[in-house]
Order: sequence, then C-alpha cells, then structure tokens
Amino acid sequence: MKRYLEPFVLKDLKSKAVLLSGPRQVGKTTLSKQLGLNHTYLNFDVSEDREIVSKKEWDREKELIIFDELHKMKNWKSWIKGVYDKEGVNPALLVTGSARMDTFKKGGESLAGRHFYYRLHPVDVAEASAFMDSKEALGNIMNFGGFPEPFLKGSEIFAKRWRRQHTDIIIRQDLLDLEKVREIKGLEILVELLKNQVGSTVSYSSLAGDLQVSVPTVKFWLEILEKLFVIFPVRPYSKNISRAILKEPKYYFYDTGAVENGEAAALENAVACALIKKLHFLEDTQGCKTSLHFIKDKDKREVDFLTVVDKLPSQMIEVKLNDDNFSKNLFHFGSFFDESVKKYQIVHNLKTSKMKEEVRMIEAHQFLKDL
Repeated sequence: MKRYLEPFVLKDLKSKAVLLSGPRQVGKTTLSKQLGLNHTYLNFDVSEDREIVSKKEWDREKELIIFDELHKMKNWKSWIKGVYDKEGVNPALLVTGSARMDTFKKGGESLAGRHFYYRLHPVDVAEASAFMDSKEALGNIMNFGGFPEPFLKGSEIFAKRWRRQHTDIIIRQDLLDLEKVREIKGLEILVELLKNQVGSTVSYSSLAGDLQVSVPTVKFWLEILEKLFVIFPVRPYSKNISRAILKEPKYYFYDTGAVENGEAAALENAVACALIKKLHFLEDTQGCKTSLHFIKDKDKREVDFLTVVDKLPSQMIEVKLNDDNFSKNLFHFGSFFDESVKKYQIVHNLKTSKMKEEVRMIEAHQFLKDL
C-alpha cells in the first residue's frame, strides 16, 4: 500500500536529512523501504546493525541509509548532526522512530537547518479510498482501527489480538525507554478509563480519584501517552489562547479501534484522527501552524471540532451517527465567524445531503474522503 507521505519524503531526502515519526506499527519502516531507492536498513535494536552505526561503516554506494530506533543511542542528535555536516545527504539519510522522535526539538543539540520532520498517521478514509470504497473504509476504521495491519486484515478477532500486543509493547517497552515510570499498572488503567471517555471532556481530579494519584501525576501520565502516540488532546477554542490551555481537553486515540464507549464515539474518534492527520500534513509539508479544537460555552452549547490554520479558523464540524436535523449549535457559533469558515454536519447514516444557509449536511464517509 502506497502511503500518502512517500512523494514528500522522497523529494526532501535530496536536500535534507528526514526524521519520520509516528505511532508504533503505523508503517514507518515499510514506507522507508518502499521509496524505490537502493537502501541499507540499520536497526539500532540489532547488535550487528548497532556496531555498523557506531563505527559508521555503512555502504556509501547506497542511495539511502535508514536508521531505525536511532533515538536509543546516547546523544543521537549530535551524532546525526555530525554525519550530516561531514557527508551531507550522499547517501540520503532517513531516521525513523516512535515516541522519542517527536521530542527531538526539546533541548539538547539542535538539528536546525539540517532536517525536515514528518509524522506518519494511521490510514484514514481519504487515503484508503484510493483502493477501496470510502463507506467500507470508514466501517473498517470504526471497527478495526486505521493501523495498516488490522485495517487490511478486516478481522475483529485479529484486531483484538493485535491491539493487546500493541498496547503491551508501548506501555511496557517504549514507556520504559522514554521515561523512568514505575507505575505501569496505573498507566494501563488510565488508558482503559480513557477508552470509555472519548468525546467527553476529561476531569483531571476525577481521573486522579479513580487512580488514587495526584492531579499532577495524572497530567504527567497523559503527557507520556501523548509522547507515545497513544492519544492526542483536543482543547476548547478561545481567542485567548492562555485561557484555552487552562481548560480541560478531550482525548482521542490514534487507534480508533481502541474506543469502547459506543459507535457514536468511534465515529467521532475517526473524524478526529482524520482532522489531526490533515493538520499535521499541512504543518509538515507546507510549514503551516495548525490546531484542532472543540467549541463549548457556559450554556453548554457545543460543536465537536474547529480546525485552525495559521491562526485562522477554517472548518467547523459537528459529528452525528444518525441525526439528520440541523444542529442549532452550528448556526449559533457560526455567527461568530465569517463566511470563510466552512460549516459541516457530517452524519454516518444519512440518506440525502442537505444545505441550510451556510451549513452543509453530508455523509461522514464522503466528507472524510474529500478532506
């Protein structure tokens, strides 16, 4: 399966080192190997490869060198900087990894001016519609998640077995590699609690009570799960950004198949994944600054999603499983934005598309296909 980032990564490899991150088993290694370049693949977890890396003895006649799990090497940023400064991109340099790759900008040696950074996401409807019906693709994502292996397998039993192993590797292996955390069981319980709260704002104090830990500990654990690409936050929109940051967010899973609080929540999670994937794509390929929010006021009126690109609201989206009546909240909040903000009510089970004033009602799979 050709992945959506391949042409962009291939182009950038000609001039910069490329760092490719994303959730475990999302397809980073597969993408790297199917770029069509004569390559050498070096996995830092393999002792033979580790020796080649440490001695810098890879074949310079190759077109591409792929360094996997390089973040596990001490001072890896300084190391790759030294390779780039001395040899440039002949051969091309591609560094892949999961959680730690997303923290390379924080402290330590700077790679500024030497790299481009990409985040690979699970398969969404827009990507899958290149080889299957978009409605079927959305159904598969809601049932099995968008990670390539369970998505393509299309088996509920396989997806459950895959997910159990996937979560165990992340919590018990990647976590210990990233942070010195002893309370692994607490993190596992937190993940289970979040699976049943998708689409709802989280209460830090409530989670702290359930887990019998402090609120700062809950926030720390949530940050770790973000770094590990297990969850991502969607925060309330406010023109005053500092106020928005202080408010409690919603959390969604990169793996939609992990959602356990119903079909409507799975649909909302699938939409959230598609939106954050699109926004990260704009950041990584065009340099835009983006964010994903929900809208909620003191009267508890709410709209599920608002996308913001370069500080300008772009799309307002309400997600429904069956309701084909226009949401009043879209019109209420729509009055605060100009006509450039597109307004959608997307419905999973919809017989006919509709339009009322500036709000378009459309089938969920069609919206996601065209995103």
